[in-house]
Amino acid sequence: MRVVITGGTGLIGGRLASDLRARGDEVIVLSRSRGTSNGAGLGVRVEPWDGESLSGWEQWIDGAEVVVNLAGESIGGNGLTGIFFGPWANDQKKRIHESRVKAGRAVTEAIRRASHKPRVLVQASAAGYYGPREEEGLSEDCPAGTDYLARVCADWEASTKEVEIMGVRRVVVRPGLALSRSGGIFPVMTLPFSLLVGGPLGSGRQWVPWIHLTDLVQTILFLTDNEGARGPYNLTAPQFLRNVEFERILGRVMRRPYWFPTPTLALRFVLGEKSTLVLDGQQPSPKRLTDAGFVFRYPNLDGALRDILS
Repeated sequence: MRVVITGGTGLIGGRLASDLRARGDEVIVLSRSRGTSNGAGLGVRVEPWDGESLSGWEQWIDGAEVVVNLAGESIGGNGLTGIFFGPWANDQKKRIHESRVKAGRAVTEAIRRASHKPRVLVQASAAGYYGPREEEGLSEDCPAGTDYLARVCADWEASTKEVEIMGVRRVVVRPGLALSRSGGIFPVMTLPFSLLVGGPLGSGRQWVPWIHLTDLVQTILFLTDNEGARGPYNLTAPQFLRNVEFERILGRVMRRPYWFPTPTLALRFVLGEKSTLVLDGQQPSPKRLTDAGFVFRYPNLDGALRDILS
């Protein structure tokens, strides 16, 4: 079958494209980047687009069975400088929001115009949808938070809601922190331990919703293939960990000392509003996913880290 992935040159999209090709699907990646998908060497077709308008790429939507919308500017930034140096500037916050909403609306319009509409649209979101809610167990029915990231996620989800009226099954995925050595924030998290200054961030009591990249991609494939899957799903491992526990396990697996806490005030001073990425957390439950029959390959952090860091 033909699968179209928007934003498919990133960490999640690249791995998803590779796995889809490995099982024999035709994969077309729409990307604002002129780079290639991680799976391009396996026959993935990468088509350019501007992330907001209909300018030739919509032909690939017509006749595709699955569309996966991952498009959006990186929230954390690129590499160490993006994560650790400086808060979000106002223009960056605007780009983060608009890149998601405009892409979603463009995908919706392309599906509206398609003669042969896809049977399913997978819409990306994030656990940040719920906002900072430390001690509350969160199901998919819980309302969105009110902080900046929660509003971004809520608007991102809403940008493709109209496809449901067109008869397209829509699945919304809300993943936690994707663990992979290939990219994302995880390589940044390991850096302090490599420098022998690993330890908890802030109070260490914030919950860390996490998932191994392999499980994250497999959940998307599972929900795509499961005709009964509709609506939002939390994509997080079933093991709930606070930051202090997460960092301690990371240090143990890396065989590095765990002793140097980073004060909350220091992180807020350096990162500003962006500090929410490391100081605030949520406990999204994957119960709806497991009730549907999904089995995690890496349900525990120790096993996940040993696989990633081996």
